[in-house]
Amino acid sequence: MTITAASPLRLALRDPASLIATWFGLGLIPIAPGTWASLLALPLAWMLRTGTGAAGLAVAIALTFGAGWWATGSFARARGVPDPGEVVVDEIVGQGLVLLAAPFNPLAWVAGFLLFRLFDIWKPWPMRWADQHVKGGLGIMLDDILAAGYALLVLAAATIVGAWRVHS
Repeated sequence: MTITAASPLRLALRDPASLIATWFGLGLIPIAPGTWASLLALPLAWMLRTGTGAAGLAVAIALTFGAGWWATGSFARARGVPDPGEVVVDEIVGQGLVLLAAPFNPLAWVAGFLLFRLFDIWKPWPMRWADQHVKGGLGIMLDDILAAGYALLVLAAATIVGAWRVHS
């Protein structure tokens, strides 16, 4: 990959790191690429969970995390930027984790999406610390894993109080 921070970014279709890091070009959307990636994760996770169960979704998330760790590190080094805005595979993984553990219910999944985005943008401690101190591909991926953890804590509390029950 011969992309530099000063050069305009074009997706190199032959470069697997670019493809994975930008989630096949989705990260090149100029407005809110992380939100678009998180939105895309919803139907992808729903299809995987419906077709392969929670285990299939878990395997897909684990594989995407591993590939994302490598790809984001490679992409960031090539761009010369610690956490390029075009990288969105971290949102795919983080949102996937929320959906894996959330109740298999459309309302819970919408809440999971909104909570994940809230925490991913807000970056409360230790997310902000991880974002600033853990470098490379792991650092890029880690703050989204932590955002998923925060979202899951709120979803668990909502589940305990019965937020997903249908009332008649």
